[in-house]
Amino acid sequence: MRITDLLRPESVQLHTQAADKQAAIDKLIGLHQAGENLADAEAYKQAILAREGQSSTAIEAGIAVPHAKSDSVKRPGLAAMTLDDGVDYGAMDGQPSDLFFMIAAPMDGDLHLEILSRLMVLLMDPGFTAKLRAAATVEEFRSVIDQAETAKYGSEKAAEAQPKAEDRSDEDVPASAANQKTDGYRVLAVTACPTGIAHTYMAAEALEKAGKALGIPVKAETNGSGGAKNLLTAAEIAAADGIIVAADKNVETARFDGKPVLFVPVSEGIHHPEELIQKIENGQVPVYHHAGQVEATAETKNEGVGRQLYKHLMNGVSHMLPFVIGGGILIALAFLLDDYSIDPANFGMNTPVAAFFKTIGNAAFGFMLPILAGYIAMSIADRPGLAVGFVGGSLAAVGTSFATILDPTAAAVPAGFLGALLAGFAGGYFMLALRKLCDKLPSSLEGIKPILIYPVVGILAMGLFMCLVNPVMGALNNGLIDFLNGLGGTRKILLGAVLGGMMSIDMGGPFNKAAYVTGTGAIATAAAAGAAQGAIEYQMMAAVMVGGMVPPLAIALCTTFFKKKFTADERKSGVVNYIMGLCFITEGAIPFAASDPLRVIPSCVVGSAVAGALSMFFGCGLMAPHGGIFVFPVVTNVLGYGISLVAGSLVAMLLLALLKKDKAQA
Repeated sequence: MRITDLLRPESVQLHTQAADKQAAIDKLIGLHQAGENLADAEAYKQAILAREGQSSTAIEAGIAVPHAKSDSVKRPGLAAMTLDDGVDYGAMDGQPSDLFFMIAAPMDGDLHLEILSRLMVLLMDPGFTAKLRAAATVEEFRSVIDQAETAKYGSEKAAEAQPKAEDRSDEDVPASAANQKTDGYRVLAVTACPTGIAHTYMAAEALEKAGKALGIPVKAETNGSGGAKNLLTAAEIAAADGIIVAADKNVETARFDGKPVLFVPVSEGIHHPEELIQKIENGQVPVYHHAGQVEATAETKNEGVGRQLYKHLMNGVSHMLPFVIGGGILIALAFLLDDYSIDPANFGMNTPVAAFFKTIGNAAFGFMLPILAGYIAMSIADRPGLAVGFVGGSLAAVGTSFATILDPTAAAVPAGFLGALLAGFAGGYFMLALRKLCDKLPSSLEGIKPILIYPVVGILAMGLFMCLVNPVMGALNNGLIDFLNGLGGTRKILLGAVLGGMMSIDMGGPFNKAAYVTGTGAIATAAAAGAAQGAIEYQMMAAVMVGGMVPPLAIALCTTFFKKKFTADERKSGVVNYIMGLCFITEGAIPFAASDPLRVIPSCVVGSAVAGALSMFFGCGLMAPHGGIFVFPVVTNVLGYGISLVAGSLVAMLLLALLKKDKAQA
């Protein structure tokens, strides 16, 4: 297979125009459609936008390589475009981009990845890109690519005669570097980007070319979508002066213990390879010591404290959610299937069927707080933090304190969700401190640290800590529950409006996540306290979910009933938002919000706030933190919930139709 096999003539457009980044993306997706590479253009666009949200795929020298892996890709392919006037694509050098290759990669299979890596390597050659820009016809454009590929990699037959990538340890190493292999590589590198398609290979090529220019043999291992290639051997690592890890995702670094290792973003490997190599050679890089900690990347090293805390929290919440969702739905089904008249005090357990569902659901709910605390602690301190966090979360759930230990008749006061949060963070950071302290111990004790010192000292410290703070956190938790239960009338409706509106402010961003975590935390608190089905905590979750369902539904309705406000492509995309909205996928509205934020976001916020307020007004409750219409059967007052959703969606639709201007129709 050749690069031109992935780049069909129908998917190339030369010397065209694009108003901005969004227009360039739309044109390239259109070229993929022309090449019949996509099964669902809108879903692929969402994947492209998600990748751009991580960091711009623009490269210096006017090149941009947007790319994504998606189930919507029917077959791997390329789309290419040159612009007479470049557009701002967020390149690091601040220059406009005028040469584009968009990569469409399927989720399964990696036969095409070797071909794509070749293209990325060729794009590092200024002479090659100059010929592409000068090409007057599609045939000439593809011929330039074919000739360059043949010159660097040989003909198709010669390529087939080469050993397969997995059978070689030096795949894609430049000939100059390969010839120097007998003398050993002075600098090694590992490159990796989130999708493992474009920047991974470009960084590797840039580092190896820079090494050649400096007279310093460099070998780069690529951690791409098809797995690691050009693997570094133990002998090469031992002999090297140092290692450059140019990666935006975690890579395996235990093998580099005791060597100077420089951690940088993958973009640094592309843009400043000479500088990185010189730092290794000048001895400006500290020696790396691996002690089982979470693998470091430049992204985690440079992010702020708030961002780190948020990531640790979301790691705990994401692991907790399956227990909340599964347990919540099963408990809700128990209430749905039970007979309240048999014994109101035992509602949910009166019939065998109901008791079956509620028993299993309660078992799942019982893991929520330990899982939350355990995985927060693990995110901070890796595996040594897991056991400590689990124990802290369990103690928070049962409310153990010195008072209950000294007097078995004393009532325990569970610390609930807030106590588990505190246990997770306290346990994680305590274990980090303990590990640093243990680094001063003799090396002969290295083997007993993870199996004896960490668990015993960590769990003991966590037990002491939770016995001290549980009464305080329990009182705070009960005070919060009493406050929420005391809400009524306007205050209760206002709470629903705030939670619902927050779901639409950034549609998946920090505000959205804050509201969602508040809802799931309320469920955990209610479950730990044995709250009834209609408790205010479950009403909070209902307001959160209905608020998150409104934005995509409002946009879908507006594209249906106010067609003049949207382009033909937007109307096609709008239909997909019916499904996303009904499934509680707020992110379906992001493309519309990104293209017209001043009109779309305020409309959706108002509609979501209306839906959340009405949900509270009707007393709707939800014990499951996800599911959209699929969990409507277990919503308390499902009729009121449906009215809330419809009303909020219609309000947002009408506001959006009022604010948006008519679009020119093709």
